[in-house]
Amino acid sequence: MKLMIASDIHGSALYCRRMLEALDREQAGRLLLLGDLLYHGPRNDLPEEYAPKEVIAMLNPLRQRIFCVRGNCDGEVDQMVLEFPIMAEYCLLAAGNRIIFVTHGHHFNTKTPPMLMPGDILLHGHTHIPSWEKFGDHNLYLNPGSVSIPKKESPHGYMTFEDNRFAWKDLDGAVYHTLNLEDQ
Repeated sequence: MKLMIASDIHGSALYCRRMLEALDREQAGRLLLLGDLLYHGPRNDLPEEYAPKEVIAMLNPLRQRIFCVRGNCDGEVDQMVLEFPIMAEYCLLAAGNRIIFVTHGHHFNTKTPPMLMPGDILLHGHTHIPSWEKFGDHNLYLNPGSVSIPKKESPHGYMTFEDNRFAWKDLDGAVYHTLNLEDQ
């Protein structure tokens, strides 16, 4: 099954709509959101077309296809209006003989990593900067960047994961990086 991975919508109706258009275009079976869905946070400017109620209305109908981890800007009040769980600090995905530790990145990151076995993968958002790099004891750190507030001149984007291959794409679907786990 193809998985689409996105992070840091921060209440932007414009970029949530574009992300969901990409989800349809990708024909991904599931959407994994890495947190910071509705609120922009005190360190970010308001994203373009900031309208959290519209984001809620777009995401809730897809509740059966979405799974999510909690971001530092997500709270219990957000869970009250979203019809899918958002409060988990992390989740684990299997990728062959590797584990993908999925989190937002404000608690677990390359500076304060979770307990990983050599070869395991740390996947998080939070920084708003796409990443694919090795760290620690033969581990990988992956980040899709941000849907609505990208930083360091990165694109508004997301990732896909299918058949042990990650692809980083802008919201128009243009691939700008790929990583095959079999080569790592």
